[in-house]
Amino acid sequence: MAELEVALIGAGGIARTHLPAWVALGARVRLYAPDGRAPALAREFGATSVGSLPEAIAGAHVVDVCTPTDTHREITLSAVAAGAHVLCEKPLALNAAEAGEMADAAEEAGVKLYPGHVVRFFPAYARLRALVAGGGLGRVAVARFTRTGRYPTWSGWFADPARSGGILTDQMIHDMDIARWLFGDVVRVHARQQGHLTDPAPEGAVATGTAVLTHVGGTLTQIVGVWGPPATPFRTTFHVSGTGGTVQHDSQAHVDLRITGTSGDGPAEGIPAGDFGRSPYLTQIQEFAEAFTGGPEPRVSARDGEAAVRIAEAAAESARTGRAVEISAHPTAVATEGIGW
Repeated sequence: MAELEVALIGAGGIARTHLPAWVALGARVRLYAPDGRAPALAREFGATSVGSLPEAIAGAHVVDVCTPTDTHREITLSAVAAGAHVLCEKPLALNAAEAGEMADAAEEAGVKLYPGHVVRFFPAYARLRALVAGGGLGRVAVARFTRTGRYPTWSGWFADPARSGGILTDQMIHDMDIARWLFGDVVRVHARQQGHLTDPAPEGAVATGTAVLTHVGGTLTQIVGVWGPPATPFRTTFHVSGTGGTVQHDSQAHVDLRITGTSGDGPAEGIPAGDFGRSPYLTQIQEFAEAFTGGPEPRVSARDGEAAVRIAEAAAESARTGRAVEISAHPTAVATEGIGW
């Protein structure tokens, strides 16, 4: 792999996860963060700290955007205009129009843009994808995904829907993306959210979200997200049933899958940890880095990131109106009378 000049923007929890992966791959990394935390992080990992966004981007092969969601569009468009490839943390943007603009700009400039949907790189979900794609579960009828963790009070912007999109967009978009990856495009969303949804979040704040996705092939997916009190352990689960059997996973019980009825086979705040064998963040960044240097396309694209934002946007509209939202083939979603709860 050719040595890459990487500009990493941001110095929060996800930057702390990305940086050691870039270093392990032999990239030359320079950091910039407007909050003043970049120098300390750079010293810790042997990177270089710079004093402005233009200085970071100038001459970079890759710009890694690890900043609050409401800043993604501006930074990404600046990087693309400078001719750099971009890794942008999920979600790409707060709405599908902005995400589509970012993807369009990258295509027009001839550079690559990949969203950081890292759950696709976690072993349990990668194995689930292989199982479903290989027909091991037959025709999948229903699926359920849950994601639970403490309310992200370590950074105040998470609690501001105008900056993060709240739990539906910031947290649950992980499983929305996984559901679409497994079962195809989503044509209808019905969602609810409850709890503390405004900034600032008090200690002990709680927020929950539920979304039911109807996929183009008829599969129904339920997604449940929880931001709980400070002592809430991080946990993810899934339960997928098809005509060929059922597959289950619980991150607190085991790393691997538990399959029945089928013959198929300290961390930063808010970042899941576990015995994955190899860091999913390193796997993700290595796959992107290979693509940035002329290798094969990775398992996630800018258009996947745009589609995930569209699902989350529809979920937010459904939660606001109490009605199901139909998603067309175009980047618009229209609220309609729909199923009841």
